[in-house]
Amino acid sequence: MTISEYNQCVDAYSDGIYRFLLKSIRNVELARDIVQESFLKLWLKRKDVNYSKARSYLFTTAYHGMVDQTRKKSWGDQSVNDVTHYLETDTSHYSDIKDVLDRALEKLTPVQKSVVLLRDYEGYSYQEIGEITDLTESQVKVYIYRARMSLKKYLISVDMVL
Repeated sequence: MTISEYNQCVDAYSDGIYRFLLKSIRNVELARDIVQESFLKLWLKRKDVNYSKARSYLFTTAYHGMVDQTRKKSWGDQSVNDVTHYLETDTSHYSDIKDVLDRALEKLTPVQKSVVLLRDYEGYSYQEIGEITDLTESQVKVYIYRARMSLKKYLISVDMVL
């Protein structure tokens, strides 16, 4: 990959990767750090990565960086106030559709959330999602199906209607 192609990758993919990470982990600074680390890794391997595969490489690297970071962070390092705030907001009623969708996404497992975001927000194919997440195409389809059923169940619940 040439320097020009690398710069084109930065222009073309940085926003998409950032959106994906921000929707997944909901932490602006951590999302920015992971995006920057992903592009640094691409820069270091630019001679080995084909330009046509750069998008997949970047999303895969970002996904794995996100998984590594979320494994490091656990519920144990949150204060009691954070947990209480989380539980209180869980029972709140929302009138804004974006807030309702965000709450619904938070109910998903990390893998379900990632595959749904990659499919529905970023437009990746099942095969590409499988490459990014190290899942088979069948597993991706199952996770997406289950995630959508969970989202549907949450969104049509009586609490959301009221």
